[in-house]
Amino acid sequence: MGIFSFITGKKFFVHLALIIVVFFIALWLAFRSIDSYTRHGEVYVVPDFVGNQFSEIAKKHAKLFTFIVTDSIFKRNIAEGTVLMQDPLPDSKVKKGRNMYIITVARMPEKVKMPNLRNLSLRQAEVMLESSDLKINDLYYVDHFAKHAVVEQEYNGSIIEPETEIFRGSLIDLTLGNGGSMEKTEIPFLIGSKPGEIVGILHASYLNLGNEIYMDDNDTIHARVFRTEPGSVNGLKVDPGTKITVWYRSNRLVDFSEVILNARNDTVTTMNQDSIQDYF
Repeated sequence: MGIFSFITGKKFFVHLALIIVVFFIALWLAFRSIDSYTRHGEVYVVPDFVGNQFSEIAKKHAKLFTFIVTDSIFKRNIAEGTVLMQDPLPDSKVKKGRNMYIITVARMPEKVKMPNLRNLSLRQAEVMLESSDLKINDLYYVDHFAKHAVVEQEYNGSIIEPETEIFRGSLIDLTLGNGGSMEKTEIPFLIGSKPGEIVGILHASYLNLGNEIYMDDNDTIHARVFRTEPGSVNGLKVDPGTKITVWYRSNRLVDFSEVILNARNDTVTTMNQDSIQDYF
């Protein structure tokens, strides 16, 4: 009866009420503590760091984010330390102190293994080099029964053996067979082509790029082939491996639709000296 009387008595309910109040106060304090620790509701929008120098963004945003460089990749013509990729992505909403995983441009290019190009056709060799992120530099021809097949591969003027490690993006010279006779090749039509297209077009015709001359203040973005030497004459053929000198003009200063039309209609597809003077 004593226990029953206590449970049903006023004092019990007072104690119960106090326990409930204390419980909810403790729960409230716990949530406040968690909110304070996690900065609940305080988020930041991630800026776009790509293209900026890592040292600058790390210094500028050091109080908001923790920067971690996970990898460095060599990129030709991009300054060392430039941010290439980031995680989280721009415009993501994150808490203060969030880790920012960054990939930057390396100081030196990565190294790759030189493939074995010997006895391959020029086209096969080109594909293998591209798969290794290497490029053809110049083509040379020697007496050999296998026409346009790779006889030797060189790097910086010396023979390079397969599996040798060299920098990604390196230029490789190829010595090719002439098939037992130096059969000539026709010069392709280059007028109006962009600088980045020239080497591929010439190599497809077993020719090399010689000097490049920019006639309009090195305007590489708008530059187009205006003239070549030797010029592309109907039926004119030259020895494989011949270097072709190229002159560029800006398509903002020259109407290349007219230049190309005239070049295709003329017997000689490059401009003679008189027609060149008309554009100055």
